Amino acid sequence: MILRHAEEVRAAHPGLAAGALHATGVDGTADVEARVAEYTSRALARLADDPESRFPEVLAWRRAFARTGLRPTQYRCASESLLRRLRKEGSLPRIHPVVDLCNAVSVAYAVPIAVLDVDRITGPLLEVRPARGDEEYTTFDGRTEHPAPGEVTYADSAGRAHARRWTNRQSGHSAVRDGTRRILVVAEAMHEGGADTVARVLETLAEELGARRPVTPVTALLTDAAPQFTFGAAARVP
Repeated sequence: MILRHAEEVRAAHPGLAAGALHATGVDGTADVEARVAEYTSRALARLADDPESRFPEVLAWRRAFARTGLRPTQYRCASESLLRRLRKEGSLPRIHPVVDLCNAVSVAYAVPIAVLDVDRITGPLLEVRPARGDEEYTTFDGRTEHPAPGEVTYADSAGRAHARRWTNRQSGHSAVRDGTRRILVVAEAMHEGGADTVARVLETLAEELGARRPVTPVTALLTDAAPQFTFGAAARVP
């Protein structure tokens, strides 16, 4: 399967830095509480000095959302939403060990991280691109929505949308669950120095996930010179 960002997206957002990780052998029994606490504590220390709305990483995504016609304080990128919740409540929700770990790393580095169940994606292509308007998106409560034409989404070869408003909200269809065994993790940044941040995020997640055998992570930075990530085999969709 191939992950890539459409040329239209890269042209409209020249500051975009992205990277991906594919891992097999994940399960829902890993104990990640200590690691989640470590990464959330880093974020809390930073939030003690400034609210997330002043973070360069967040401000860059707000500018990116504004360029797409979204009101940045109405629709927030996932990392801003998590940081906002962490600042107000002092903790993050517990969903699944892999998701919890990715959310904690997301707030530690202040960039959005998507984590998807590969076996719920129809290959051979998953593309971050402007929506046509006919893609189907499944909410976490099972409702079907259609991204607005031009809205940036993650679209697979079956025309299913795996995100709304790019990094704002993931799909319930490809959400990681107890039966998930293969995952795709995507980190994206817009701020100056974002490529270095994404590289550190991938290194961190590969180390954390790789320490939980038999998980086998493979990572790649997505650049103009190497704009796509080929991973695994064509997925099966229940």
